[in-house]
Amino acid sequence: MSSLVALSVSIGLLGGIATILSLKVGLLIWAAFLAWACFFQGGGNETGFKNTIVCTTFGAVCAWVAAVIILSVPLADSLTLPVWAGIVVAVTVMLLCLAAHVSALSSIPASVIGYAAVFAYLLQTPDALTKDKLMSASMGNAFVVVVISMIVGAIFGFASAKMAAALTAKAAPAAS
Repeated sequence: MSSLVALSVSIGLLGGIATILSLKVGLLIWAAFLAWACFFQGGGNETGFKNTIVCTTFGAVCAWVAAVIILSVPLADSLTLPVWAGIVVAVTVMLLCLAAHVSALSSIPASVIGYAAVFAYLLQTPDALTKDKLMSASMGNAFVVVVISMIVGAIFGFASAKMAAALTAKAAPAAS
């Protein structure tokens, strides 16, 4: 089987399983697929796996901090919410990118995807953007649900790469 067909089969089968799992336990399948893509963008190997988990989590932390600052510091009243949020996002994203000087945080695309995923959840989920939700240790907290979903996605990415490799492996020649 060609490597493209093997990868297609493995991602398709495991994507279906990941979807069932996500829907059953309340994970975000879209966040899992984003991390899955980060895994392959990062090389589709152990380094890509590590960088995906570390950097998407770091990006999620940065977004969570930004959201807490936006809600906690009352400058939206005087600056307007769009201006205040824009300032906070500008500073936190700049720091996120500068953190790439640290080798463990060097995958800026994965960090940005983790950041974006937290804000995607916050801005598209009714009542998610509250201090109570952001400070809770629950699946209602954008940071918690996004990071867990992305770790699951990275695991499925790793598994799909291994499955594809197994499907393309040539049988060892028979001993004489």
